[in-house]
Amino acid sequence: MNIASEMNSEEVLRVKLEVLRREHRDLDDAIHALAERGSPADQFTLRRLKKQKLTLKDRIAVIEDRLTPDIIA
Repeated sequence: MNIASEMNSEEVLRVKLEVLRREHRDLDDAIHALAERGSPADQFTLRRLKKQKLTLKDRIAVIEDRLTPDIIA
């Protein structure tokens, strides 16, 4: 039996959310380190990392929306 089958869907989403947030922080650190080097050859890599970071941000937002109940005011 794997861990995912023992957890409910909300717990699985919370774990995925934490993993995505960690990846987002790691990409942010990599972007800052690469930007400090300032090499023109690194510009393509920098753009690619920023695009990955935005994609992760979107995935994080989707999971956060699923975890937050809709409240009609």
